[in-house]
Amino acid sequence: MRNQLKTFFLLTVLTILFVIIGDALGGKGGMVVAFLFAAGMNFMAYWFSDRVVLAMYRARRVGEAEAPELYAIVRELCQRAGLPMPRLYIIPTQTPNAFATGRNPRHAAVAVTEGILQLLSYDELKGVLGHELAHVKHRDILVQTVTATVAGAIVMLSRIGQWALIFGGIGGDDSDNPLGAIGAILILIIAPIAALLIQMAISRAREYYADEGGARFCGQPLYLANALRKLERGVQHQPMKDANPATAHMFIVNPLRGGGVVSLFSTHPPTEKRIERLEAMARGAM
Repeated sequence: MRNQLKTFFLLTVLTILFVIIGDALGGKGGMVVAFLFAAGMNFMAYWFSDRVVLAMYRARRVGEAEAPELYAIVRELCQRAGLPMPRLYIIPTQTPNAFATGRNPRHAAVAVTEGILQLLSYDELKGVLGHELAHVKHRDILVQTVTATVAGAIVMLSRIGQWALIFGGIGGDDSDNPLGAIGAILILIIAPIAALLIQMAISRAREYYADEGGARFCGQPLYLANALRKLERGVQHQPMKDANPATAHMFIVNPLRGGGVVSLFSTHPPTEKRIERLEAMARGAM
């Protein structure tokens, strides 16, 4: 129920922001167009956002004959977790990473990169896949995927506003528009920040819960702890160049390279903290 409320909140925020920006750019007529566009985005976000994200990363669905080890691990973990078998995908990049998506456990998909399959051992891969299936079990996947769609839409609106401001298309034919150019400029500043805040609103705590759940599914917290060490080094060495920042929160580790002040706004908790918690769990301290 909590994740359903989060999804409703995100879709509501999307609609409100579209209407506000539509008013700023096109007056009352712009509001109507923006509302209709937001309604279409809401429909797409709920029913098709998983397909959009998978297509964004050129993820290719694989069968058991092509990826027998991957299927064996996921099938074993699903039996332990009491989950239906998800669709499995491989992303054509050497950056080691993985994510889960879908609107519910019956329509879930798990995607792994070519890089993670080459980097991790069997046990470490089991830890990562356990983490992703914990997201499925906890029903985080719809919230994660809708958040990616919302954040991406907000950034897109900001870019539309930039072009409208450059070419003087602010306020449309509605002279009574109270926002005008000043309102549009404020929107250009606020919209990207709003996208980041919406991503961060999906609490970092969910990663800790997924780490714990995944460790229990695979039976050994150190599997995932060891995997996270390798993944953190792998991403720092070879970040995902074509990664969309709007979807960064979906991956098991942030696919974008960053540190210092940037890390304060990361959608993921520090990897070292996650490893410490998993090691404590292995010692029976949690």
